[in-house]
Amino acid sequence: MAIFHSPHLLVFIFGILGNIISFFVYLAPLPTFYRIWQKKSTESFHALPYLVALFSSALWLCYAFLKTNTFLLITINSFGCVVEFLYFIIFIIFAANPVRMLTIRIFAVMNMGLFGLILVAIHFISKPSNRVDVMGWICVAVSVSVFAAPLSILRRVMTTKSVEFMPFTLSFFLTLSAIMWFAYGLFLNDVCIAIPNVVGFILGLVQMVVYAIYRKGKLMEGKLPEQVVVKTIAVSEVFGLKPNGNDAQIKEVIIVKKETQEQDNQL
Repeated sequence: MAIFHSPHLLVFIFGILGNIISFFVYLAPLPTFYRIWQKKSTESFHALPYLVALFSSALWLCYAFLKTNTFLLITINSFGCVVEFLYFIIFIIFAANPVRMLTIRIFAVMNMGLFGLILVAIHFISKPSNRVDVMGWICVAVSVSVFAAPLSILRRVMTTKSVEFMPFTLSFFLTLSAIMWFAYGLFLNDVCIAIPNVVGFILGLVQMVVYAIYRKGKLMEGKLPEQVVVKTIAVSEVFGLKPNGNDAQIKEVIIVKKETQEQDNQL
C-alpha cells in the first residue's frame, strides 16, 4: 500500500503521534476545571484560550474536509471540538454573572458569528483549490492565536511571581504537539499545517522558561512564609513612651519582623 512508502509512512507516523499528543493537549486543562468544579468558582481563570481553541478546532475540521485525504486531522479536531465545548459549558456554569455574560458574548461573536461568516464566504469561492487555500491561511492565523492565547497570563505570572494560573502541562504538551504537527505538515507538503507549528514551538518554549523562573514563587494558601514571625508589644514600646501604671490596660498591637532580624538580636 502507498501509505507504507516514504514519505507517506512518515506522514502517517507523525499524524498518529500528533493525534496522541494533541489528545493530551486537549485534556491538559482538566486539573483546572476540576479545581473550578470543586470551588464552584472560575477564580482568576480566563475562558478566552478555550474559546479560541474551539474556534481553531472547528476551522481545522472544515479545512480537513475541504482538503480530503486528511483523516488524522478530522479525528483529532472532532475530539477537540467536543472537549473545548465542554470546557466552555463548565466555565459559564461556575463563572460570576459579569464574566459569564462576557464569555457568552465572545462565544456568540467568534464561535458562532465569525465562524458562520467564514463558512458562507468560503462557499462563494467557486474553485475548490482556492477554497482550500483560503481556509488554510485562515487556520494559520487562528492557530497562531491559539498558541499565543496562554501568553495572556504571562503578565500575571511575572507580576505575582506565581505560576498558579499557568499550568505547565498545557505548555509542555503544546510544544510537543507543535513538533509533531510541524513534521506532519512538512512531509505532507502542507505549509498551512507546518507554519503555525513553528510559532507554536517557539511560544511553548517561552512559556516553559517563564514557568521555570517563577515556579518557586508560589506560596501555600493560608500559610505565612517560614521566615516571618509575629510579635506582640505594648503601644508604649512602639512610640517610645515611658511605662506607667496603665500599661496593662493599653491595647497591644501586632508587628511583623523577619526571623533573621530576631536571630540577629539574640546574638
